Amino acid sequence: MRILIVLTSHDRLGDTGKKTGFWLEEFAAPYYVFKDAGAQLTLASPQGGQPPLDPKSDEADAQTPATERFKQDAEGQAALARTRKLAEVSARDFDAVFFPGGHGPLWDLAESRECAALIEAFLAARKPVAAVCHAPGVLRHVRNPDGSPVVKDKRVTGFTNSEEEAVGLTQVVPFLVEDMLKQAGGLFSRGPDWQSNVEVDRLLVTGQNPASSEEGARELLRLLGAKS
Repeated sequence: MRILIVLTSHDRLGDTGKKTGFWLEEFAAPYYVFKDAGAQLTLASPQGGQPPLDPKSDEADAQTPATERFKQDAEGQAALARTRKLAEVSARDFDAVFFPGGHGPLWDLAESRECAALIEAFLAARKPVAAVCHAPGVLRHVRNPDGSPVVKDKRVTGFTNSEEEAVGLTQVVPFLVEDMLKQAGGLFSRGPDWQSNVEVDRLLVTGQNPASSEEGARELLRLLGAKS
């Protein structure tokens, strides 16, 4: 079982002068769900090397057992420091792909033709794709073979407008994940703010927020189990 995890390389929070990147919990929780299930993991990012960590995800109130485990995991930290370049990976070498969130993906992965083509290749090969929190934004330019948005008429979720408003970044982000998914024809599902909510529709797994990262990873594994 070979799983690709794709992280952002973007570290600037719009024009605020603040830093962003990937959200630690949304990487660490799936990383250990997959690792503990015996998966072979490959990490990638647009620029390769060490992806930027959203500093807010490293604050005390954002820590979870998975993040604490990662901080003691020298092997995991070394793997994160040497992500492969996105251009160097191919869907044919993996069984599934997972995208952690954080605000960073809204700027780079969501607008990357390479990223969209990678997702399209996974889906064309009947391989599942999962994205959590802001990472469903990477589906923005992904298309079905007929040219329609990949999320059209599919049950999806992602970081909600009310959650974005709560963190005060509605006017900073390049687009709102909830609005984008709805405008693309997705059947948007929202649970209570900050509570786990995961949608699975055929090969697509989406999670609403950081609390959804572990459940989203487990749903991806279930899809892989159903295929084997």
